[in-house]
Parts: sequence; structure tokens; C-alpha cells
Amino acid sequence: MKTFIPFILSILMCGSIIAQSQPEPAEKILKETIAKAKKEHKKAFIIFHASWCTWCKKMDKSMNDEACKALFDKNYVVNHIVVLESKGKENLNNPGSMDMLKQYKGDKSGIPFWLIFDENGKLITDSKLRAEGVLLDDTGTNVGCPSTDKEIADFIFKLKRTSKLNDADLEVISAVFKKK
Repeated sequence: MKTFIPFILSILMCGSIIAQSQPEPAEKILKETIAKAKKEHKKAFIIFHASWCTWCKKMDKSMNDEACKALFDKNYVVNHIVVLESKGKENLNNPGSMDMLKQYKGDKSGIPFWLIFDENGKLITDSKLRAEGVLLDDTGTNVGCPSTDKEIADFIFKLKRTSKLNDADLEVISAVFKKK
């Protein structure tokens, strides 16, 4: 009996370690991000990305730049969903990530693909560049990590609409994205 108990405990511990190494489902990440945003009176900013994606890394680097990280943190709860990982790393994808990417019409857009939700979980905007007045359901071109003047202007417009960022804050963010 004395050897049986440690054996059972080791099996339970191994099962716990394996369970912890599995990525969280995309739906859970989205729900938790929106719940936190609601609690903190912010918007939820979801970024679909992958470890191999250079533009995803540039997006993160720009958003986490010391000049603008606090601006994003004050206005958004930012979270990532892993999708489209390369062969051999598919285990890093959040379960359901591709379905969610399709749901929000980002599956043909490339990554990073981002979404901004209000505190009640309503999609406000996404990373697609569209003509003025065109609805979210219409196809657009994915800005991803904005880098051209037109893409950065669209990104800043969307940030202004979805946050309490003032013109000076938005100019800081614009300058950071322009230098990346």
C-alpha cells in the first residue's frame, strides 16, 4: 500500500502537467479577455498570430514599445490567439483558433489579424482596411501590423474610435509604428 500511493500521486501529477501544457481554447481566451475588459472598463483587443510570423512580432514589438505600452494597457485588454502554426508546431495553436478566425472573416487575410470588442463582447472593428462607410461584413484588405501611411492612419482612426486615447497619445502610437 505504501508504494501504491506514491505511484498514484505520480500518475496524477503527470496528468496535471500534461493538461497544463495544452493551449487554452480560443473561445475561452476571447471570453476571459472580454470579461476582464468589462471589469476594467476597457475594450478587448485580440490578435491572431503565430511564432513564425515576422509581422506578428513587429506588431507586438510596436504595441509593447516603452512609448506606447501604457497607452494600450490603459485602454485595452490585449490577448493573443495562436493560429496557423507551421508544420511540426501545430500543437501550439489554440484549439478552435481557425474556426474563430473564419467566424470573423480573417481566414483569408493573413496574420496578424486583430479584432477589437466592446466590454459586452460586440465586435467594434477589425484589422481590415475598407472604404469609409463599408460594414464589417464586407471584405477588405488586412492591415495586420500597420506599416504604410495609409495603414497607420486607418489603425489610428480605429484606435481613436475604440478608446479614450487623445490626439497626442495617438501621435505617439503613430510614430512608433512608422519607425518599425
